[in-house]
Amino acid sequence: MHPTCSCGIDVHAHVVPENFPAYLGSAQPALWPSAADAPEAGGLCHRHIMIAGKNYRTVSEKCWSPSRRLADLPAMGLAHQVISPMPELLSYWLAAADAQQLLRYLNEQIAAMVAESDGALIGLGAVPLQDMDMAIAELRYVVETLGFAGIEIGSNINGVAIGDARFDPFFAACEALGAAVFVHALKPTGMDRLVGPPPLQQVLAYPTDVGLAAASVITGNLMLRHPQLRIAFSHGGGTLASLLPRLQQGWSVFPALKEQVQSSPTAQARKLYFDTLVFDTPTLQHLTAMFGDTQLMLGTDYPFNFHDRTPVARVEAAGFDSASAERLIYRNAEVFLGRPTRTPA
Repeated sequence: MHPTCSCGIDVHAHVVPENFPAYLGSAQPALWPSAADAPEAGGLCHRHIMIAGKNYRTVSEKCWSPSRRLADLPAMGLAHQVISPMPELLSYWLAAADAQQLLRYLNEQIAAMVAESDGALIGLGAVPLQDMDMAIAELRYVVETLGFAGIEIGSNINGVAIGDARFDPFFAACEALGAAVFVHALKPTGMDRLVGPPPLQQVLAYPTDVGLAAASVITGNLMLRHPQLRIAFSHGGGTLASLLPRLQQGWSVFPALKEQVQSSPTAQARKLYFDTLVFDTPTLQHLTAMFGDTQLMLGTDYPFNFHDRTPVARVEAAGFDSASAERLIYRNAEVFLGRPTRTPA
């Protein structure tokens, strides 16, 4: 499949820095990340990302090199890519002050990549959500000082669902600042139920956790309290599209659920955004029918091995009319990001 345009906006792509900062305190936390050369990987320059003394992932220079990244965009049909940290770097498990130190470094690395890209890259930052005041302060910094479109957050914060009311002050700040929020799977639940090798975390557990996170936003009535919030979910919203009819029916059947969920679950779901990273045409068509063609945006998981290399071509091959295809390829992302880009009219 070859795209007929190079106008797409990919909202789901990740950054890993070539190096990590030295810890500024007296005793470096065990989970502070570092990077080591990986010459055995061959080809492009590679680095091992070390966490707690173990190699979490080996990544290539496409993670930190704007020129390498930009060279790949035309073949993918992309004009712009929205870049955010590799989720394992969000660091909610560190002490808040330690996380803030690391995330400030990551945010400034992303800002440097954006500056070098001549407008092709758009930044999403990261904030230490384990401390509400620090998270809101860093949110203001990335939006007001660095000029980012918004932030990336995990599907849970140390096991707490993002729909929990304790995060309301943060989402209120996002709404007030017009900051887009991109939710990515992180340390998913259910790992003890998987049978097979570690990559099943990405393949099966990630979409499960994202689906539960999106459901928590609905059952927690987040969009009713913050109707102008723009929030998107990775991996096509994971399991939400399959859970939603059951949630809608349960809302009609169980008085306790009707009392808790203050508006139709389906209506609430259609206020959320989702990426197209599902690797399957019927599933993409189903998500568009379920949530509306105004709510889906390209997502690739670039530059990791498990990424969609033909995001625009997949949309173009799915049989949407031209107006719907344009919405999925770039127009919805412009709305989500709260800014026009240099895409064709």
